[in-house]
Amino acid sequence: MPATTDASTFPLDQTLLRKSSSGRDFPIVCVGGSAGGLDAYIRLLENLPDDMGVAVVIVNHLRSVATMLHEILPRHTRMPVELITDSLRIVPNRVFIIPAQRDLHVLDGGFRLEPISKPRGWPDVITVFLKSLTEHWDGKLIAVIVSGYDGDGAEALCGIREVGGTTIAQTLDTAKQPDMPQSAIDSGCIDYILSPEAIADAIVRIARGAGGAESGDAGAGQNHA
Repeated sequence: MPATTDASTFPLDQTLLRKSSSGRDFPIVCVGGSAGGLDAYIRLLENLPDDMGVAVVIVNHLRSVATMLHEILPRHTRMPVELITDSLRIVPNRVFIIPAQRDLHVLDGGFRLEPISKPRGWPDVITVFLKSLTEHWDGKLIAVIVSGYDGDGAEALCGIREVGGTTIAQTLDTAKQPDMPQSAIDSGCIDYILSPEAIADAIVRIARGAGGAESGDAGAGQNHA
């Protein structure tokens, strides 16, 4: 399916209507970004309600600088914001932040932190986390790639779609650094290309099983390869 800036065609995902006893049946939204990502994170969170029943995991692609997102982002959302620690339980209606210099995995309903597997060059922490989600999470997966350098995350997007997840890239004209969303689009496995505000709307509609989302983007209706 070609990517589009019109999110009105989101399919109704029947997995959202099922319950399981695993404790891993609610949606997870992975938001991956780096340079310029703060602007996208803020615009996204300011448009997300605090009761939509999803866990939001922000995987910021940092090489060495300690993250401050867990101190900055609480000003822009009513959801609790936590810096991830090893074995922290994943719960809905919360924002989780990856610490610097760690690979992030999920296992048995919690987070697992490991030493970063690519210590030199650009890290691939977004790719690592998305691949872990496809293997160890039962609920709906939504992968969002926003502003940043390099192409982290792109390699895992086809896998997200293969397990029934939805993939979204930030529109290039709204990204402060378009390398990362461009790489995601170039993967051929992006479903929708949206502004941060429209991404928030899409997440809400997917999470609530409404089967559609309206995009306010000026370019709505354009298809992308």
